[in-house]
Amino acid sequence: MYNYTAFEGFEKLAHGSLENVVVAVMKRSKENKNARILIFSDSTGKQMDFDLSGSEKEALARLKIYSKQDAPASVSTGAGRPKLGVIAREISLLPTHWEWLGNQSGGASSTIRALIDEKIKLSASDKNRIKNAQEVTYKFLSAIAGDLPNFEDAIRYLYRKDKAKFTEFIASWHKDIIKHTMLLSSDVFE
Repeated sequence: MYNYTAFEGFEKLAHGSLENVVVAVMKRSKENKNARILIFSDSTGKQMDFDLSGSEKEALARLKIYSKQDAPASVSTGAGRPKLGVIAREISLLPTHWEWLGNQSGGASSTIRALIDEKIKLSASDKNRIKNAQEVTYKFLSAIAGDLPNFEDAIRYLYRKDKAKFTEFIASWHKDIIKHTMLLSSDVFE
């Protein structure tokens, strides 16, 4: 399960599942109409925008596109194999891709799953894990701390994997930003 984090200004407002974070953000937005809240995906570092209009139930219903559990396993949905967790979705490929897939043993779906599994294994390697942590941290910091003092220097040392210098340059920032930054960048400095 992916985690999400919401910040109001530089203070962490909520962290956890998307549903829990959205509920906390909606509650805070009702308490303070002028609250400036940003929601981040901890797996990508990207700032996320959600339609939080209407009731809590309506807003949560719109989040289903981010969930892996689109349909209960006991409901027959036609395509896919829901009892095994397989969900049918559309994929767009060029004709040459379809032709290549058609010539693979096991069929297109099996081949695509195998390619994705292979890519997941490759991305789990140390080099890719570090690179991913750097990118996630950079995206988060660019959105929330891009105007803070020493931002450029901190980023430089993030990519150099120099924890001492990195922490030195972010030391004057709000404690919640520092704590979340260190969480996101933990794989960089292991």
